[in-house]
Amino acid sequence: MRTLLSAAEAAIDAGAKDDQERARNRSKLYAPPRGQRPTSRAPGATAQGRGMSMAQAQALMASVATEDAQVTGGRNG
Repeated sequence: MRTLLSAAEAAIDAGAKDDQERARNRSKLYAPPRGQRPTSRAPGATAQGRGMSMAQAQALMASVATEDAQVTGGRNG
């Protein structure tokens, strides 16, 4: 696979007019697919319908710990 990618890069580089075009081509070749690129968003925000923020995860863990303590009667082990 790596050899195939190197061959593709060499073929694209051969058609480039200058170093700047080679750099642009290389960045396009090695860039992750558009659907996989991370989006910039505010800290603590999550993509719609995906995961939860750190605060939400901590609140969930506290809730689970409280429920666990109630079920086990305060016993550990």
